[in-house]
Amino acid sequence: MDVKSSLLLLLLPLLLLLPSSHAALTVGFYNTSCPSAESIVRSAVAAAVSANPGIAAGLIRMHFHDCFVRGCDASVLLISPNGTAERDAPPNASLRGFEVIDAAKAQLEAACPNTVSCADVLAFAARDGAALVGNISYQIPSGRRDGLISNAADADLPPPTANLTELIDRFGKKNLTELDMVTLSGAHSIGVAGCGSFNFRLFNFSNTSQVDPTLDATYAAFLQSRCPNATATGTVNMDSITPNVLDNNYYVGLTRNLGLFSSDQTLLTTNTSNAMVMENVNNASKWASLFAQSMVKMGAIDVLTGTQGQIRRNCSVVNPTTVDLLLPKSTETSQVASF
Repeated sequence: MDVKSSLLLLLLPLLLLLPSSHAALTVGFYNTSCPSAESIVRSAVAAAVSANPGIAAGLIRMHFHDCFVRGCDASVLLISPNGTAERDAPPNASLRGFEVIDAAKAQLEAACPNTVSCADVLAFAARDGAALVGNISYQIPSGRRDGLISNAADADLPPPTANLTELIDRFGKKNLTELDMVTLSGAHSIGVAGCGSFNFRLFNFSNTSQVDPTLDATYAAFLQSRCPNATATGTVNMDSITPNVLDNNYYVGLTRNLGLFSSDQTLLTTNTSNAMVMENVNNASKWASLFAQSMVKMGAIDVLTGTQGQIRRNCSVVNPTTVDLLLPKSTETSQVASF
């Protein structure tokens, strides 16, 4: 029996005695253990957004991509030495804002070591980004723990080609309703997208149309000027009306056939989804309120709490296990992520 196996057997009785709980997320979770937690994250996000407003979109998108794969456990932040983590998957290749999470986490570790999870940092950062570029403020329950597993193969996210039925199904599997889906799609009112995510709508779309007929002709011509061929690698704003503001103009754009992705324009497919879009067009404040509610709901998907997971000290690396810390250096294993 090797050293690691022997130590595991010795520690097993102690591990079985540890309490196991699945506590609920709560607002103000760190009020006692780290009172400055949320303000530290808010300051880090504010500094980043001041330098580059587009970072707010990146943080919101990263939180979505994290929650939709294995739940909101910060698994999207883990780095793999062999390129097999979630952040290495094609849908996550353009994620940005990792440095903002790292900066906030470094400050938190200095102020309150081993206390605030990376999953909560990401949830706070997404909330703060929404406040800074959309004036959408809300309280976010916290108490998440960080996951130990991150696999690129798990990153099966809703694609920009998805139709309405597929979107409803995928969101439904995360206990999010059609209304949540339509509401959260409004996050596409900020940020940019690469040509490859919508180029298929511009060239050889079908046997009868070179361009997707649901695209406004003038807008399609503009997109073709920015992405002149099927292999172009440029970027365009996802919202052509108010690209740097998180607001309901995304829905206004849909009614003008200015949805960048097929998954945007498909929201007008049925009477039900179309009615939701029109409600958002006509009532900006109601959409903002719904967006806050849906972000809180999304932020609770399959969370780890209590003694589940861990509180990572470095968001891109899982903490060494007790056994690994007891091993001689010559046999200690690399603890980057568990795959």
